[in-house]
Amino acid sequence: MSTLPLVGHLIDGKVTTTGDRAQDVFNPATGKAEKRVLLAPKATVEEAIASAQAAFPAWRNTPPLKRARVMSNLKVLLEQHADELCQLITAEHGKVLSDALGELQRGIENVEYASYAPELLKGEHSKNVGPAIDSWSEFQALGVTAGITPFNFPAMVPLWMWPMAVACGNTFVLKPSERDPSSTLRVAELALEAGLPPGVLNVVNGDKEAVDTLLTDPRVKAVSFVGSTPIAEYIYSEGCKHGKRVQALGGAKNHAVVMPDADVPNAVSALMGAAFGSCGERCMAIPLVVAVGDGTAEAVIEGLKAEMAKMTVGSGFDAKSDMGPLVTKPHFEKVKGYVDQGVAEGATLLVDGRGVKVAGHEDGYFLGPCLFDNVKPGMKIYQEEIFGPVLGVVRVKTLQEAMDLIDAHEYGNGTCIFTRDGEAARYFTDNILVGMVGVNVPLPVPVAYHSFGGWKRSLFGDLHAYGPDAVRFYTKRKTITQRWPSAGVREGAVFAFPSSR
Repeated sequence: MSTLPLVGHLIDGKVTTTGDRAQDVFNPATGKAEKRVLLAPKATVEEAIASAQAAFPAWRNTPPLKRARVMSNLKVLLEQHADELCQLITAEHGKVLSDALGELQRGIENVEYASYAPELLKGEHSKNVGPAIDSWSEFQALGVTAGITPFNFPAMVPLWMWPMAVACGNTFVLKPSERDPSSTLRVAELALEAGLPPGVLNVVNGDKEAVDTLLTDPRVKAVSFVGSTPIAEYIYSEGCKHGKRVQALGGAKNHAVVMPDADVPNAVSALMGAAFGSCGERCMAIPLVVAVGDGTAEAVIEGLKAEMAKMTVGSGFDAKSDMGPLVTKPHFEKVKGYVDQGVAEGATLLVDGRGVKVAGHEDGYFLGPCLFDNVKPGMKIYQEEIFGPVLGVVRVKTLQEAMDLIDAHEYGNGTCIFTRDGEAARYFTDNILVGMVGVNVPLPVPVAYHSFGGWKRSLFGDLHAYGPDAVRFYTKRKTITQRWPSAGVREGAVFAFPSSR
């Protein structure tokens, strides 16, 4: 029997560690299992749903301002426990501590936005829509809602979902990634400390069995998801089939267009962080540079090679590290396989990170930064989401050719353009078929009071994540039309349809 610490579930305000199935949670820097996480069977997930269902009536009727105050308290607690949470993220995901802190901060901003919910939940009122008839609309909570979140942002992405969901009066069942569950669970514990009643937020760790239970249980009214496109499509189709409201954010292949007039050193500096931050494990990472003109390509490549040579790969806990390991050994092998494939397909491998070794961490899942030139549409390294530190340069002759490539790709999550030409930037932002666009900004992730979402096969569903769209996703509009006739004293029966004409 394993003596490793066990990561359990949070159900009805209590952490439970009973269950038969579990799997190892690895430290990717060492390659060693340091914890085990329980995998919830259907019955455990149903227990969490039942807890959320029981908590819903009282929470729905809690004044929005009181619900918002819990979010304000949580914001303070997250800031106070930031170091602890970042340690948990880095130990299980591998990203450097500064990157973990950046992730947490973006999550905190979403909690802060959720504390504005009373303002966002206000409806509309119209007096005298007919003779002595008033009408108004209001936004009501759905009931039990659920979130299924990815490994790459174990703190931030859950905070995209459940804070606004519960601030709107719903209860929530969260199924985080089983690869790095500890920070997610700890945030949920802090939410209880902030004043969230038991049952309003439940966390169940698990695999496909847990996911399918959430998708099919009729008590769950809405499901939010972030992950790969094949899974997003499955979540969307299954959830909709069972009558649920679904937003499912999928994969990406984000192109950065570099124009001949661009500030190349600035572009190179920005691309380094966008391509290799978090070891490339971001749906908003830049894995492709589309250089307009051979001169632009050569200048960008020269700058990238010089910066990549300075990069330090190592444990996320080492302050000298610019980039940590990949999250698991299978993922490491998959990304390395893409580099092998790129060479086999004829792309020019200019910087090869496959042989990197980190002293004292020989069993870690380390892959150094990789740079390809002459990447072409149709190659696997062009078409597919690699989710690792692999950057490819595509050469084109014109901006329109670059835009045609981007528009032809199945994904439309994010893109950016580096230029000094305002007209080119305006044309690009206006016409590109992508949901999030940056101008001299490599990672155009919207702030908490806007909404995050891609186009095409990067998002299934009608509403984007967090921000104003979250309020609409986690509520349904009800319109009331009201008339108070006299008690038969001043008027008799009315058979005509009331009208303002």
